Amino acid sequence: MAKRISLREFQQDLTRRLQEVGSSGRRSALLAVVAGSENWLIDLTDAGEIIAINALTEVPLTRNWFRGLANVRGNLYSVVDLSAFCGEAASPLSNESRMMLIGTRHGLNTALLVNRALGLRNPDDFEVDESFSDPRPWVGHALRDHQNRLWKHLIVRPLLADPRFLDASADVR
Repeated sequence: MAKRISLREFQQDLTRRLQEVGSSGRRSALLAVVAGSENWLIDLTDAGEIIAINALTEVPLTRNWFRGLANVRGNLYSVVDLSAFCGEAASPLSNESRMMLIGTRHGLNTALLVNRALGLRNPDDFEVDESFSDPRPWVGHALRDHQNRLWKHLIVRPLLADPRFLDASADVR
């Protein structure tokens, strides 16, 4: 017969193990994506599910970066084109295009449209670019890889809370 433990003991043990992992100095893997001409790194824990583009339903009177709604297994997701949101041209839809369901973990059905996902990267393969600065609160530090390419670190929670990100309605005058 299995040993019975109280819920309190279970929670204390779980809390202790999570703290040990958090203080172990291990860094989370990073997901590399391309949006427009920019390279982005997202903590794997924040990246959410990455899926191929399915049919998008356009929503009238929205900003050019709001690409529409996608039905993902019976749930509607708002789809934001990361490239267009950052001021570049809208991402063309292709076989390499992907949606990252970034909001699910935070209680929002939101997806980012990117040109392509490049896969996982080890944080130890990058060095912080001290000269980089960006005023947007959802853009973290910049990193450089061994080929000296610049990668911006996208921080999901501040992006989801950004007033501009939350206001997809077009200015109609």
